[in-house]
This record gives sequence, C-alpha cells and structure tokens, in this order.
Amino acid sequence: MYVKKYFTLRDILNFSWMHIVWITAWVTLITVVYEFTDARWFLLPWLPLSVIGTAVAFYLGFKNNSAYDRLWEARKIWGAIVNSSRMWGTSVRGFVGNQFTNISLEDVEVQAIHRRLIYRHIAWLYALRSQLLIPTAWEHINQNKHVSRLTKRRMNRFGVGLHIAGVSDKELTDFLPPDELQRLINYKNTATQIVDQQSQDLKELRARKLIDDFRHMELQKLLNELYTHQGKAERIKKFPLPRQYGNMSFVFVGIFIFLLPLGMISEFSKLGPWGAWFSIPFSVLIGWVYLMMELVGDYSENPFEGLGNDIPMLSLCRVIEFDLRQMLGEAEVPPNIEARNGVLM
Repeated sequence: MYVKKYFTLRDILNFSWMHIVWITAWVTLITVVYEFTDARWFLLPWLPLSVIGTAVAFYLGFKNNSAYDRLWEARKIWGAIVNSSRMWGTSVRGFVGNQFTNISLEDVEVQAIHRRLIYRHIAWLYALRSQLLIPTAWEHINQNKHVSRLTKRRMNRFGVGLHIAGVSDKELTDFLPPDELQRLINYKNTATQIVDQQSQDLKELRARKLIDDFRHMELQKLLNELYTHQGKAERIKKFPLPRQYGNMSFVFVGIFIFLLPLGMISEFSKLGPWGAWFSIPFSVLIGWVYLMMELVGDYSENPFEGLGNDIPMLSLCRVIEFDLRQMLGEAEVPPNIEARNGVLM
C-alpha cells in the first residue's frame, strides 16, 4: 500500500517511461510518413475517433470501478480479521479458566493454555498471508518474460521484497510447537487446518470443563468467523476480474492509441505547414493518459499480488500480534512494520 500523499514525477516516470517511449515512437513515425511522403489515405476524420475514445473511456471506467471494489473489499476483509482476532484474544483469556472445573489448575497452567490458543491464532494470520501471496496464473509475475522480469524488480523495490523473504515461515516456527508445525505445514491449506486444530483444542477444554457449553459455542463462533474471512479473501485471490473485462480493455486502449495519430494529424495539419508536428506531444499525452487509466485498473485488481498496491497484510499481522501478545502480558514484542520506499506491506 502506497502511503505517500502524492506520486512524484519521478515515481510516475519510473512506472510509465517505457510506454511513453513506444507511444512517442509510433506517433512520430506516422507524422514523418505524413510529412515526407504523399500518403494521405491513412488519415482519419476526428469524429469517428472521438466516438471510439469515448467508448474506451466508459469501458475503462467500468473496469477501474470493478478493480477498486476488489481492492476495497480485500481491505474490509482484513479489517474484519483484525476485529475478530482481538475478540479471540480477549475471549480466550476471559472464558478459559477454573470457573467450572472441580480440579483447579495452577495459574501458570491456565496461562499456558491461553498462550497456546493465542499463539496458534497468530500463526494462522501469517499462514493465511503466505497462502494469499502464492502467485496465480493471471497475475503479472506469471505473464510473458518481459512483464515477469519487470514485476520481479518492482516486487524487490516496492513490494514483498522490501522485507525478509520467508517471514511467514519464521513466524510459524515461532508460534507453533515443532510437532504441530511439522504436521500442519504439510497440508495443502495450512491456515484451514490451524483453525481446525483450534476447534479440537476447544473440544478438549470443554471435556476438561475448563469452559462451559455457552463459552464453547461463543469461541467456536469466532473460529467460524475466521473461516468466513479466510474464504472471502480466497475468493478474491482465486477468482480474477473476468478476463473479458480485464483483458479486452487493454485491446481497446491499444486500438485507440494506434488510431490516435491518424486523427490528430488530420486536425493539427489545418493549423499550417508545421501543424502536423504539433500533433506529436498532444497525441503522446492523450495516449499516455488512456494507457495509465488501463494500468491503474490492471495493477489494482489483484490486491494479494505482492506489489505496492497490495493490502498491507504483513503490517496488519504485526499489529494483531502486538495486541494479542500484550494481552498475554508480554513486554518484549516486535516493532510495527514501517513503510519503505513509500510502501507499507
């Protein structure tokens, strides 16, 4: 997530300079052909081109609205995970105890149970984050060689590469017992199995009368909420913005930019002998604006991709970890995740 108030000119150029180059080359080529040859048959009147531009703009608006909806829904899901996590921590500490058992446990034993349930939940957070970062076929990292290579560089400068690799694996080791870790890590969906292990622990605690039926049901309800949040996040991750919308807009923008100088020259040539040359900067500017609208939607539709537009899952996991470990009375907790290069991950 970008946290700077504005993009600098340098940021914009770093993102789009290669597109400016090819748009400029195409527009200049058409202008040179017009000026130094007698070919005029390829010129277009402005009216049909403006109709195409208007249609493309409406289509881009629809795509960008849909992409933003996916991004904002993902943020709401993780906001709900924050709330449910805090409720889990306080409920475990408030519900699990000696109130209903005839054989009272020592305070140290009760605290160990609290710690086990809360630490396992923290492990679930990092496991879920790790699973959501696994690339899908439609994300940029799995596109053609040029796009893939460019995406890897962006990940290192403005994405998951800003923080140590394997951070989630380290957290799983810290918060799960070794035997439990070895068993759960081998499942295809580790996060799901961690929540299931929490449910099995609650059943055992109920059998030992460390919680009553009502409290058991309330804690299980919180686990069910976690499954709901996880399923919503997985829905966004595993179901792309439909390709007929996500991909065709790029095709339409390409067609518009291809035709743009053919109509701009016909208009600017009316200004005089040098008018056609003035069409170059204006054509480049208009083409760049349309292409940037396309790219804004393209890089917003996958909020768990590991790039700078992502939901800051690592930061949210650390915030939750901080809160839950302080509930346990721990004084030494890791610091919050700080933004780097203007990006909070």
